[in-house]
Amino acid sequence: MKPILQNLADMTAHRDHVRLEVSVLSTLQKLSSVSDVRALEIFNDAGVPSLRPRTWLANGKLVSTRSQASTDPRREPLAHYPALNDCIANHRDSAMASLHRGAHTLWLPVWMQDKVSTCLEITRSRPFSAHSLDVIKGIFQVYKNYQSLLEYSERDALTGLLNRKTFDEQFSQLTAPQLSGDSGLTPLCSALPDEDETEPLQQWLALVDIDHFKQINDRFGHLFGDEVLILVANLLRKSFRSEDRIFRFGGEEFVVLLRSATLPTARKVLERFRGAVQDHSFPQVGHITVSIGFVGADKGAPVEVLGLADQALYYAKEHGRNQVCYYDDLIAQGLLQPKVAHDDVELF
Repeated sequence: MKPILQNLADMTAHRDHVRLEVSVLSTLQKLSSVSDVRALEIFNDAGVPSLRPRTWLANGKLVSTRSQASTDPRREPLAHYPALNDCIANHRDSAMASLHRGAHTLWLPVWMQDKVSTCLEITRSRPFSAHSLDVIKGIFQVYKNYQSLLEYSERDALTGLLNRKTFDEQFSQLTAPQLSGDSGLTPLCSALPDEDETEPLQQWLALVDIDHFKQINDRFGHLFGDEVLILVANLLRKSFRSEDRIFRFGGEEFVVLLRSATLPTARKVLERFRGAVQDHSFPQVGHITVSIGFVGADKGAPVEVLGLADQALYYAKEHGRNQVCYYDDLIAQGLLQPKVAHDDVELF
């Protein structure tokens, strides 16, 4: 029992989801007769419920990747796992099946607000006894509770979007190599279905600001102002993919980290979101607009990239609002002048 308690203590010492996930799988892998452990990502692939391994055991070591789910060659339809598929469809807490070569597998979906995006998979060389199930589910419950606490601490209380303090870590994950060099897997580089494959895939950062938001608060009151923020947040969720990251930075400002997209696609999805806001009828308030500035996420440290996107956003707001401006376009057209950093002092 002591090693398990020590593993639980180590597990709850982590402050981010990736390390916590690796830690719980490491704890489960050390249990008797456990031959394999994986964390599966559950997602919709063109409307088809699918899964892919996100953290798994390879050569005795745990490997984790946050690669784009919809283009991961290891993805499979959820229907290939009937017991798990039925478990999720019926909102159950667990599922078991005996698979090939006498292996016995247990699936534990992580339910968050009636949705599943992660499922732990534990495989043993012999059937699960009542005692082993109690131990595993106890470890899983600690993991799930701690995962909920992390999730709560990372969310903006009003909109439910990621908050400002999570940005640097998410930015690092976005710009890091998608797969570790020793994982034995091919890097994911295929384009999205509607993209021009001659264009390079990049990571993007977009800064979104609600136009004339102070006037909304002054005219209609903060209650309706808050409702506008909530509805804009909902439109953001609908406009971007699950692998993209959306933050509320405070006030009426939002940040989107757009993953693995070409420049034409980045323009298209940002313009589509701008149009969706313009066309939406907000209760009492009527119609509003947003201004957006965006830039490639490879321009430097998070604060530098935010600064460039902010320059593009400022230009958009100063030149008519309700538009999407790309930083590199503004520089190329001479509409903005690049700032050169030297010893942490900006020179113009």
